[in-house]
Amino acid sequence: MGEREGAGRTVVVTGGTGGLGSGVTGTLLEAGYRTVVTWVVEREAEAALAAFGDRVELERVDVDDPSAVGALAARLDGEGGAWAVAHLVGGFLAGRPVAEMTREEWDQQMVLNARTLHTMLHAFLPGMVARGGGRVVAVGTRAAVIPFAGGAAYAASKAAVIALVHAASEEVRHDGVGVNCILPSVVDTPANRAAMPDADYSRWVAPADIGAVVRFLCSDASRAVTGAAIPVYGRA
Repeated sequence: MGEREGAGRTVVVTGGTGGLGSGVTGTLLEAGYRTVVTWVVEREAEAALAAFGDRVELERVDVDDPSAVGALAARLDGEGGAWAVAHLVGGFLAGRPVAEMTREEWDQQMVLNARTLHTMLHAFLPGMVARGGGRVVAVGTRAAVIPFAGGAAYAASKAAVIALVHAASEEVRHDGVGVNCILPSVVDTPANRAAMPDADYSRWVAPADIGAVVRFLCSDASRAVTGAAIPVYGRA
């Protein structure tokens, strides 16, 4: 894989300003992609700007807003289109047994993890199909296939991500578009370290390592891979 395989191509990274997103964004920039990162949290956008400067294009977009996402897709279509979408936006909920979970907590997980992916697919897949190629990479979780007690809403919403990826892949795989997801275990982010201060961080997955997998899935080298849910567990 050439060091600048992304030259001339645009990739949209949702959630690219967070702990995981910074690793993925940095890896895609290194590959030469024009990297458009959506954001909603001001301090995260400021941190991304400090880290990457004008190499990254920051767009304030709520990825659960079909109008805003559609407008971004349309603008990029007018500029040659997005080659790839790396959808990192999501939410986590633990410690809520099914019998104690509120409907609002359930709905929040479904919105953050599954509905936002549908919004991105709905907006960006038509352009990829029309251009005859593209890539989508979504983020699931190991919990989607190995759920844990207290994490039913999180696991179920991420299992929906896998199902969406499989179905969308079947719909567009003959159009040169690959749709895949990755299943991390525990990502080594500041938030996770703060939540689990006694853990062995060396066993977790570094954001840059996840970025390397995303980079591959966005590249021409992944042309034979679609509809996959790829474990990225590290040693956790």
